[in-house]
Amino acid sequence: MEAAFRTSDYAEAETLLRRALEQVGDDSATEADVLDRLGWLSHFQALDRGVDATHVEEELDLFRRALAIRRETGDQGGAAGALFGIAVAHHVLRGDWDTAMPFLWEALELADPHADDLTRSEVHRHVGFYYLVRDAQPEQAIAQLTISRQLRDRHGDPRWIPSGIVALGEAHLEFGHRDEAITLLRDAVRLAKEYHLHPRRIGWAEDALGHAESPDA
Repeated sequence: MEAAFRTSDYAEAETLLRRALEQVGDDSATEADVLDRLGWLSHFQALDRGVDATHVEEELDLFRRALAIRRETGDQGGAAGALFGIAVAHHVLRGDWDTAMPFLWEALELADPHADDLTRSEVHRHVGFYYLVRDAQPEQAIAQLTISRQLRDRHGDPRWIPSGIVALGEAHLEFGHRDEAITLLRDAVRLAKEYHLHPRRIGWAEDALGHAESPDA
């Protein structure tokens, strides 16, 4: 998470995770945890450094392997997280919503009753994106992104909070609620700086705010 949100230095994290994978032995739950973390490490690196087809396949393989173990062990919360990883690889890295959505809907079905707050927040966030950009439904988009933000707040890790606010602000702007959007996005920029996020992430929030404040918005 530090690499993804603050440092962009993934080498040590990858070394530790690869070492952990070599040492899990018969501990299938830990193996699934490591595979899941390697999948997210891969995903964040792709967002930072660009995507190629081989990278996406490697990421999908990690999440698929994690999902197989989660299903075998009956870990439904973990399965929700792995399904979400598969969905995000398809729709974020490939732009393929049609392939992504069956995985995302299943993740949503499992997440609320079984998963942790952060997994639930991420699932609701991307369902909100679906209703924002793919199947425009303002009330659904804002409702899903509001749930996501609330779950981030409850989870309490400050690194995740600004992105939840940015997503909600962008939805309000898209559906004509400019004043609400500007208020949210100003808060996101302030928090991203206060929490010492990577300049790139601060820039994302600033760009969204600049767009909202533009007379053409």
